[in-house]
Amino acid sequence: MADVQNITLSVPDVSCEHCVRAIDSALKALPGIENIHTDLQTREVSLRYHLNQVTLQQIENALEDAGYTVAR
Repeated sequence: MADVQNITLSVPDVSCEHCVRAIDSALKALPGIENIHTDLQTREVSLRYHLNQVTLQQIENALEDAGYTVAR
């Protein structure tokens, strides 16, 4: 399954359960996203996605559209 990628993104603006719901909602709207987990303590979003359905750039754009910038 080389077309599946696991990734953890640093999202420093995550601070509450509302943030978690907003992130989950934004990412679930994209095709090929699985297993979203947002950790409030580490401020990280871990997910699994299908490379042939969605790009990392689309994922980052969806987060930014929801108000959460991905740290580099």
